[in-house]
Amino acid sequence: MTFYQRLVAETIDGQMALASVPQIQDGLMGRISRETYIAYLTEAYHHVKHTVPLMQTARARMDENHQRFVEALNEYIAEETGHEHWILADIKHCGGDMAAARDAAPGAATQAMTDYAYDYIREANPMGFFGMVFVLEGTSVKLATHGAEAVAKNLGLGPECFSYLTSHGSLDLEHLHFFENLMNEVEDPADQAAIIEVAKAIFERFAAMFRSIPHVREVAHA
Repeated sequence: MTFYQRLVAETIDGQMALASVPQIQDGLMGRISRETYIAYLTEAYHHVKHTVPLMQTARARMDENHQRFVEALNEYIAEETGHEHWILADIKHCGGDMAAARDAAPGAATQAMTDYAYDYIREANPMGFFGMVFVLEGTSVKLATHGAEAVAKNLGLGPECFSYLTSHGSLDLEHLHFFENLMNEVEDPADQAAIIEVAKAIFERFAAMFRSIPHVREVAHA
């Protein structure tokens, strides 16, 4: 079993718990309101804006034995920079208040997730950050490839409202292949344990973030 296969196998409970969240299930079927979609984008903004700073923090704490992973983070940083602005544009095109979303405080669950990631990187093992990558990129691919089209159809929203999600469909699919190969280069048992530990914790906290989003199920149009 490769390390990536082990990572998938040992986080299956977290994957299932996240998939069972009503907001995600209904989002994948297009059964959410415009208000719910905007609320999701708002929370997404407040964790996505931390993606590059988290990567920079992890990169700064890696030693010379982790140069391969420093190089990988450099690639991620180059590709992820500015994605939070796509989210704000989507909010605006949906008729939401972009400035209010930007200036609002993140939800408690969203804050807890980013705080956990910073604390783990700084105080435990920066390699653990890749556990967060595993959760967020895998989830964004599912939402992009299965949810965006359904939500757009049900709510009558144009493609300009989904630039963040739709871009992450193909983009993160490529990232996942890159990520799988990268994880199979992780040989240190302590690094492997850190990645699995963080992945489990982020699955739990990401599910809490989705559950915190106000949501009334919408009837999907045929």
